[in-house]
Amino acid sequence: MNAVKRLQALAFAERRHIIGLVLSAVMIGLSILAQAYLIVDIVDRIFLKDESFETVVPALLWLVVALLVRAFFGYVSGRIGASLSEKAKRALRLQLLDRYATSPVESSLTGQSGKKVSVFMDAVDEVDAYFSQYWPQVIQTSIIPLLILVVVFSQHWISGVIMMVTAPFIPLFFIIIGIATQKKSEEQMEKMNQFSGKFLDVLQGLTTLKLYNRTEQEAKAIEKSSLDFRDATMVVLKTAFLSGLMLEFISMLSTGVVALEVALQMVVWENLTFFSGFLILVLAPEYYLAIKDLGSAFHTGRGSMGAADRIFDVLDAPDDRIQWGTKSLRSRTPDLELEEISFEYAGGRFSLQPLSGRISSGTHLALVGASGSGKTTVLNVISGLLQVKSGRVLVDGELLHTYEESSWYGNIAYISQNPYLFAGTLAENIALGEVADERALLEAAEAAGLSEVIDQLPNGIWTELGEGGFGLSGGERQRLALARAFFKRPGILLFDEPTTGLDLKTERIVRRSIEELSKGATLITVAHRLHTIKEADTIWFMDDGKRIAEGTHEALLAVPEYAELFALQKGVSR
Repeated sequence: MNAVKRLQALAFAERRHIIGLVLSAVMIGLSILAQAYLIVDIVDRIFLKDESFETVVPALLWLVVALLVRAFFGYVSGRIGASLSEKAKRALRLQLLDRYATSPVESSLTGQSGKKVSVFMDAVDEVDAYFSQYWPQVIQTSIIPLLILVVVFSQHWISGVIMMVTAPFIPLFFIIIGIATQKKSEEQMEKMNQFSGKFLDVLQGLTTLKLYNRTEQEAKAIEKSSLDFRDATMVVLKTAFLSGLMLEFISMLSTGVVALEVALQMVVWENLTFFSGFLILVLAPEYYLAIKDLGSAFHTGRGSMGAADRIFDVLDAPDDRIQWGTKSLRSRTPDLELEEISFEYAGGRFSLQPLSGRISSGTHLALVGASGSGKTTVLNVISGLLQVKSGRVLVDGELLHTYEESSWYGNIAYISQNPYLFAGTLAENIALGEVADERALLEAAEAAGLSEVIDQLPNGIWTELGEGGFGLSGGERQRLALARAFFKRPGILLFDEPTTGLDLKTERIVRRSIEELSKGATLITVAHRLHTIKEADTIWFMDDGKRIAEGTHEALLAVPEYAELFALQKGVSR
């Protein structure tokens, strides 16, 4: 199904809005006919029948009523179109949000963030005109010209035939222009996506660019991208202006043809009365105006197709989301088991070879190995963030994904080396949307060793943080991430070596917090530090996507590769 049909389906899904637009169009059409009749009647009675002004006052009042009715239902039609657009855009954004939110980690990290934001915000806004302008005008053009033709044929069939014959030239022209506009609009949307992606990438990496003295070059790249977008926009606007000019010319020429025919009938052949001829002349511009307005709306609607294609490209991408079940966890610290699990990243960058193992309730498992050996991948598979290529992840003997997503993620905490902090207060970053009183948040912060930091902040726990935790040091961000876990108190803890890069004092605070948090919980950690390795109940030694050894620290010292890694770690720690 192409973009046009899918947008049509979104419009027809709102039946009440479509019915409202039809009724509004009928009322506008009837008010136009009443307005034309009253104008002709007033002119005919005053100038041809020499009636007094007092006799046409009622007709003038009815003319005012017709004008007010037309204006009112024009406003109603616009409001219904805006409401239809709002609902359609909301539906599209919810679909995009669902796609972005439920995509596996690997999919969510592909592509530029700026392009995704551009699709979610700008592209959806671009389709606004399709629903708010194009559809109301399509319905009006389907009704109003037909009502006018009925009246014109009742007065003089030849004029009706001329209007029917000349009318198709207008839609024929705007269809040709509309196709060209769609192509230009697609190019414009592509330029906008490129500009958005480039701008956000540069903005996020501004510090790095400054340190490497690359800001001037990147500024030139942004300038070029913005100028390309400007040029593409100007081409679309030029096409729009040309379209408007030609539509005006064709409608004016068609009205002139009708006027010439009416004049010949009235003056030369005397086959038409003044009343009928004048009525046709008053209705003819309204007839062509309705069709011409459809041309302008069609141009706008076709301009939305480029944005719609971008939206549906995202929605039609292979759906690799993880499907969760409906079961609830029965235990806070369930037994975990991996049965021949394997995973491969797109493009074959890295493969996790078949891996089996059991993680008993309440135990501490350490994943050890060189960088790129697959430790974080195993952690992501266990957490449910990655869908395995083969094999099974069992939780208390049941497949992981037979459980309800909220039940599983409500019982785990995953703390990485670089936890993400949101722009907002420190309290909001701890609670992450959960309703909590200040006392509970302060207790979680204290348990994570964050109390001293909070005391130094101007507004305490309600101090605003910048995006990404701007204003906090690396160690303070780690402690804030731990405070989230203390606030949540999960039964399964996943740590991707959160103490890496911390000074000794901060590391001790974080280690003490982890020890407190892991009491009575299952702990799985990617380990580089000696103390983490030694304290683990079980160690999985990873190398190049394979587990080459398993056991306690003492047992694994007999494995040459492990002993070498341990000796290297020991030497570095001195």
